[in-house]
Amino acid sequence: MLEFLQKLLGLAKPYWVRLALGIGFGFLSGVVEPVLVLLIPLVGRVVFSGTGSAGTSNILNNLPPRLQAIVDTVTSWFSQSESGHSATIKILAISLVPLLFILRGLLNYLNIYYLQWAAIRTITDLRTRLFAHLQNLSVGFFVQSSTGDLMSRINSDTIALQNTITASLAVMIKDPVTVLSMTVLLFSLDAKLMLVTALVFPVCLIPIVIYSRKVRKSSAAIQDGLSELSTVMHESFTGNRIIKAYNLEEKVIQQFKDVSQRFISHYMRVIRSQEIPGPLIEFFGSVGVALMFAYFTFQPAPDPGRFVQFAAAVFLMYRPIKNIIRLHSQLEQARAASQRVFELLDNQNTVREPAIPHPLKAAGADIHFDHVDFAYGDKSVLQGIDLRIQPGQLVALVGASGSGKTTIANLLLRFYDPTRGTIRIGSVDIREVSTRDLRNQMAVVTQETILFNDTICRNIELGRPGATNDEIITAARHAYAYDFIMQKPHGFDTIIGERGVTLSGGQRQRLAIARAVLRNAPILVLDEATSALDTESERAVQAALDELMRGRTTLCIAHRLSTILHADVIVVLNQGRIVEAGKHAELVRRGGTYQKLYDLQFQA
Repeated sequence: MLEFLQKLLGLAKPYWVRLALGIGFGFLSGVVEPVLVLLIPLVGRVVFSGTGSAGTSNILNNLPPRLQAIVDTVTSWFSQSESGHSATIKILAISLVPLLFILRGLLNYLNIYYLQWAAIRTITDLRTRLFAHLQNLSVGFFVQSSTGDLMSRINSDTIALQNTITASLAVMIKDPVTVLSMTVLLFSLDAKLMLVTALVFPVCLIPIVIYSRKVRKSSAAIQDGLSELSTVMHESFTGNRIIKAYNLEEKVIQQFKDVSQRFISHYMRVIRSQEIPGPLIEFFGSVGVALMFAYFTFQPAPDPGRFVQFAAAVFLMYRPIKNIIRLHSQLEQARAASQRVFELLDNQNTVREPAIPHPLKAAGADIHFDHVDFAYGDKSVLQGIDLRIQPGQLVALVGASGSGKTTIANLLLRFYDPTRGTIRIGSVDIREVSTRDLRNQMAVVTQETILFNDTICRNIELGRPGATNDEIITAARHAYAYDFIMQKPHGFDTIIGERGVTLSGGQRQRLAIARAVLRNAPILVLDEATSALDTESERAVQAALDELMRGRTTLCIAHRLSTILHADVIVVLNQGRIVEAGKHAELVRRGGTYQKLYDLQFQA
């Protein structure tokens, strides 16, 4: 727990001034409670001075010697200041009570305000740091991770940490000060009576010990439940077409209900662990009060004034004690959340940036895969890939699914590093180049077109942020997208919806090509860019691709062989190895693997 608090305070270090102010105001607010208990006899001394009330006299004259001296000093000052203004002085003394409550309210407000100020900025910084860290992790990390789980860690888990900085930290500072101050006051009022009352305190610790383990396990399960809920929602929203097409609504709803039910079970267990100790504390506290009654009952000359004052101080301790007991449960929940957050931050990028990056000039440079091997864990994907792509060439990769075509493209983009061998552009190993510099010199068009819920203009501009409107329009013309764009209600300013849902497949693909045209990179990677299109759309997209490939070194992953018949080199892959390479006519004459693939497609 101490390590967790150190990490939490370390996150808030940039805002330590406001955090310290919040803690300081909380400390002062905790001290005000016992001052209120002392203020009553002080006001009573001033108000009832000269009335001859025996009961009041007994109440006011039975304070401990040190406190009595303070009260006597203040009341004597009031007496000397009266000089014919007795009513005014008494009103001023009485007004001390609401003024002290105003002071306590102000201190509470400042305590909460500054802690919230520091908390929201600390958590926002943490979210930003976590989001940036995730963006810089390798593609392999996202392949193994759930999107819903990552979203839950950034949102739900950080909110739990924010509540710790605000609510829990306030309790940690203010309430222990209140309890300690009240304890000192009670000892000063009557040490023997305080010891009698405190006999039951060790018993109050039993509920905390019993429920602490349950809280720790359930808190971790709650965060996992929130993550699972986020995953179910994300998958159902992004896959809603399949859910509706196969009438899976009831199945998905039931899955959501089951996850929610497990979440409720763990959540209520935490609530029980938070709330059951409170009534137990009150019960044991009432036993302490009963012991106090018994103590006063058997005193030879019981003093009702001191009893009232002592009882008031004891009851004022109940609320902070209950808050401190709940604090343990809150900290356990926050620790479970923080563990998931810090686990993400501990993930290291498997694609390391070079300490001293080399400059890269890809224009006019060849690309050489030099005896490259690659494996996903224990599964070998590529073996001994030796491939050279000359500047300006169109090299097509063909083969059955799982033969390693997309993996070669991923290695060139340095989404992964090869397990053996090197990939060079010109004479430079791409591992010695910063990934930003490497990818700036490549444009990618994939089968799955990623568009964002923004305007057509902004989606094309992603190819080169900061491009002018004229450059964006020119790129759209080269991608054969200009005509359909101008038919939209707002032209280039048309919002296309999430993932470009308002566009057809061919239109989405031509926007992706326009983005690649705008990038104007010397190396182009095409990953089955037309395989999901109908014949008419494919012709339009293929014309745009032909325009895009002109003058660029192109690596094309092809599913439809008709799109790569004119390639300079066709590389045939089988089970992670290059089994053939050459032009279309040459490979057909050989009668090997390519010829079989060709016959299968064109016979069909």
